[in-house]
Amino acid sequence: MSRERLLNALLLAGLVVVPGWALWADEPFTITLATRAVIFALAAVGLNIALGMGGLVSLGHAVFFGIGGYAMGVLASHAQSYTPLYDGLFTLEGTKAMPVIWLVAAAASALAAWLIGLLSLRTSGVYFIMITLAFGQMAYFFAISWTAYGGEDGLSIYVRNGFPGLNMLDPIQFYGICLAWLCLALWGHARLRRSPFGLALDAARQVPARVQAVGLDPKRLYLVALVISGAVTGLSGALFADLNRFVSPSMLSWQMSGEIMVFVIIGGVARLFGPVVGAVFYVALEHWLGGVSDYWQIILGLVLLAVVLFGRGGLIGLVCGKERPDA
Repeated sequence: MSRERLLNALLLAGLVVVPGWALWADEPFTITLATRAVIFALAAVGLNIALGMGGLVSLGHAVFFGIGGYAMGVLASHAQSYTPLYDGLFTLEGTKAMPVIWLVAAAASALAAWLIGLLSLRTSGVYFIMITLAFGQMAYFFAISWTAYGGEDGLSIYVRNGFPGLNMLDPIQFYGICLAWLCLALWGHARLRRSPFGLALDAARQVPARVQAVGLDPKRLYLVALVISGAVTGLSGALFADLNRFVSPSMLSWQMSGEIMVFVIIGGVARLFGPVVGAVFYVALEHWLGGVSDYWQIILGLVLLAVVLFGRGGLIGLVCGKERPDA
C-alpha cells in the first residue's frame, strides 16, 4: 500500500472516529464542526473534478453551492408555510423530503454549470477565471434582490428536512448522511479519473491539440467535467443550508468561491483526499484561532503561501511526496 493510500485510509477512519468520540463524550458541537468540514470537503471534491482533472480554474463555483442552498431553502420554505410554489395549470408543492431536495439541487446546479460552461469555455486562462467570477457576482446580486426569499437578509428554515427511517434532528445521524455523500463522491471521483473519460480529460488538460488530433473535442470534455462538478457542489450547498437551516446570498459570494478553492489547494490539487484535508484544516483553524483573534485568516494566508511556494502537492504532497498513478 502506498503512503498516500495509507494516509487516505487514516483520514477516512478519523472522519468516523472523531464524531463517534464526540457522541460518546456528549460533545454535540464537535459533531457539528465535523459535519461542516465534511460538507465543505464535498464542495471541494466537486471543484477538484473541474480543477484537478480538467485544469479549469473557476472563481464562480459558489454559484453552484448557492443554487443548491436556495433549492433547499425555497422548497422547504414553501413546505413549512403550506403554500405551493406554483398554482396554475397544475399545483407544485414544496417539500421537506431530503431525497427530492438533493435531486432538485443537483439538477439545478448541473443545469447552471452547463449554461455557464457553454459561454465560459469559449475563453481560456485568465479570461475563463474572470468570466466565471462575473457569473458568480451576477448570481450573488440576483440573490440580494430576490426579496421573495429574504433578499440580503437571507431565508430561515424553522424545520429540519427529513430522510426516511432517520431522525435528522439527531446531529450524528445527519453527520452520517453527509459522510455517506462524501464517501460516494470520493469513490465516484476515483472511478471517474480512471475511466476513459477521465483519461481523455487529463490529456486535454495537458495537451489539448493532441486530444483534438484523435477526434475528441476538448471543450466538450471540459463541459461535461464542469456539469459533474456543479452537480456535486450543488448537493453540498443543499446539505450546508440544511445544517444551518438558513440560506443567504453569502453562499453565492466570490469569497465562498475562494474558500472552496483554498480547500483544494491546501489539501492538494488533483489529490483524491486533498479536498478533505483542506476542508478539515480550514474548519479546525477557524475553530481554534477564530476565538483568539479576528485576524486568524492571516495564519491561513501564510499556510497557503507556504503550500504554493514549497508544497505544490498540498499538505498531502508534503507528507506523501509525488503522486503515484495507483494512489
